[in-house]
Amino acid sequence: MIKTMTARINGQTYQLTQEEGSGDWVVQIQAPMLSSYNQEGHYYPVELTATDEGGNSTTIDDEHSTFGTNLRLQAKERVAPVIAITSPTADAYLGTAAPTITFKVTDNDSGVDTATVVVKVDGKPLEQLSSEATDGGYLFTAAASGLEDGPHTITVDASDHDGNAAQQASVTFTTDTVPPTLNVTAPVEGFKTNSSKLVVSGETNDVTSGPVTLTVNDSPVVVNEGGTFSTEVTLTEGENRITIKATDAAGKQTVITRTVYLDTNAPVFVSVSMTPNPVDCGATFILRVKATDD
Repeated sequence: MIKTMTARINGQTYQLTQEEGSGDWVVQIQAPMLSSYNQEGHYYPVELTATDEGGNSTTIDDEHSTFGTNLRLQAKERVAPVIAITSPTADAYLGTAAPTITFKVTDNDSGVDTATVVVKVDGKPLEQLSSEATDGGYLFTAAASGLEDGPHTITVDASDHDGNAAQQASVTFTTDTVPPTLNVTAPVEGFKTNSSKLVVSGETNDVTSGPVTLTVNDSPVVVNEGGTFSTEVTLTEGENRITIKATDAAGKQTVITRTVYLDTNAPVFVSVSMTPNPVDCGATFILRVKATDD
């Protein structure tokens, strides 16, 4: 007659009690806190030992030819993985039609099932996806290509080995491969002046990723709502190089340079002569002048 029945699961031993009526040996056991996926065979082996009153014992486990499959406990977690898109960031402006997309998927129990990871741009899956193991999950890299200028949306889906689907992650960004327009109306190239104060003006715009930021000789200049701008620079004597730079939100730039000259030195007369002098009335004479302007 059987005296005791024990079960050993995940390093813990449990005593079973015999049920009245049926005669079955029964125990209520709390399942392991972690998924069985990472166990050998993806299950927790269960070992049963029956001992009779004479001290004879019989032990069976997950390798038993008849009952082995019934002694393989599968425990599934219920916590879904977490997805974090790291690049591009939300509302970013990118100056390329082929951005690199990076994101991380973590799951601290059954682990990320890399076969379930799907990244899409505007609803179209990206085929080339590489991964690198990291603490608690994987870092993924994918490359998009041929994107038109304008807004785009990335979505990432993933599940763990126990079938828990992560909340979909998404990011919207804008591609802008065209630099801003820039028209400098003043000054013209080679402009000469005797005033040290010079007005630089023009117009700039960018259809996809405005407003445009503008600098003149690396100093910020306000761009009006309509795209016009005007600022004053101070010239030094001689040649001056003015650099006007327009930059859109995607980092694309258009640069125009103007070379202007400040000349505050008035001409100097060196010599004056009239030949002949005196001259006969009605006759011609030559006026000769020599002057310099440094």
